[in-house]
Amino acid sequence: MSYGFDFDQEINREGSHSVKYDGRQAMFGTSDVIPVWVADMDFAAPPAVTQALIERAKHPIYGYTQFPDSLYEALIGWMQHRHHWNIQRDWIVFCPGVVPSLNAAVLALTQPGESIIIQPPVYFPFFSAATQTGRHLIENPLHLENDRYTIDFNHLEHCTKEAKLLLFCSPHNPVGRVWSPTELEQLLQLASAHNLIIFSDEIHADLIYPGNRHHALGAISHDVKIITAVAPSKTFNIPGLDLSALIIPDKTIRTAIIKAFNTLHVSASNPFSIAAFEAAYCDGEAWLEALLHYLHDTRDEVCAYLTQHLPEIKVIPAQGTYLLWLDCRAWSMTDKQLKYFFIHEAGVGLNPGVQFGQEGSGFMRLNIGAPRCAVLKVLEQISQARRIAKSTVTQTPL
Repeated sequence: MSYGFDFDQEINREGSHSVKYDGRQAMFGTSDVIPVWVADMDFAAPPAVTQALIERAKHPIYGYTQFPDSLYEALIGWMQHRHHWNIQRDWIVFCPGVVPSLNAAVLALTQPGESIIIQPPVYFPFFSAATQTGRHLIENPLHLENDRYTIDFNHLEHCTKEAKLLLFCSPHNPVGRVWSPTELEQLLQLASAHNLIIFSDEIHADLIYPGNRHHALGAISHDVKIITAVAPSKTFNIPGLDLSALIIPDKTIRTAIIKAFNTLHVSASNPFSIAAFEAAYCDGEAWLEALLHYLHDTRDEVCAYLTQHLPEIKVIPAQGTYLLWLDCRAWSMTDKQLKYFFIHEAGVGLNPGVQFGQEGSGFMRLNIGAPRCAVLKVLEQISQARRIAKSTVTQTPL
């Protein structure tokens, strides 16, 4: 099938100071692994983004840069067009990435000792945003049943009686859930009843598979105070440019978070990130549509391969993101054994599930944002290593 863009092109990233490739030794203790871990993709960015960066580089002065009107207009237009949410310019706060924003929100909206809710297994900076700032962490684990994760609302209601802030992941990293309008409405009702503020991390919102639709929490909120984090970083594979945005309708909260950034003297006004951000949202949609088709087909091929060759590994059906959550508990390995097997026997570098909380024990996170031949090679190496391991066990005398 022709996708209109060459996502099968293999691009050598070694030597480019890539965390994903050049950081393998530090992450896995060896460079001899195929890296399918950190959440960036091995695809060339949209041509419009590359061209915008080239054009900006032609101006030989790279000084302090302000946010132009066109940057705001690009984000406002994208949110209205893709997510049916009419946001106002005054709501937008540009910032250097979602992780700094998480920490800024925690510092701005809570005091040391106050409680913050997270829903593990979840992106690990959610944990540190609370624990490294002296806040009390309350866990509302997601519920897994019949290969589907859901929110435990009964437990969440109990948690909200003690907490001031919920760090919410939508779509969810790593389990791939795209929350339904019913679930989101129930969440908003609880938040309204208990005066809970929600930080909604929606940076994977554009990466949704057919049959599903992302609903921006802020677009359906009535009276709940919500901070929504958005970015072109995951969508267009430009996370290294470090520019994202917070959408904050509540003026008091917006002012508090801006103050937190200003106190740290944190600026996101990089001339290149601004050029890329604007170009992606204005001219990157065709590339994104092609990418979604490619990722959808890759996801399905991974599921089919595992069903045929490694049926003990269950794939939690991903409704969004380019990250697959693999249930390896049928192997009855400890997390240490599981990590050793994938790195040293299969030669592949995935994220261990326990990085996302104890609820991730026995799981691994696989990044499929790469040329399909590379993803299939990863699966083949896992399959071969598993066959060898089983054969060794069979041949070992009692």
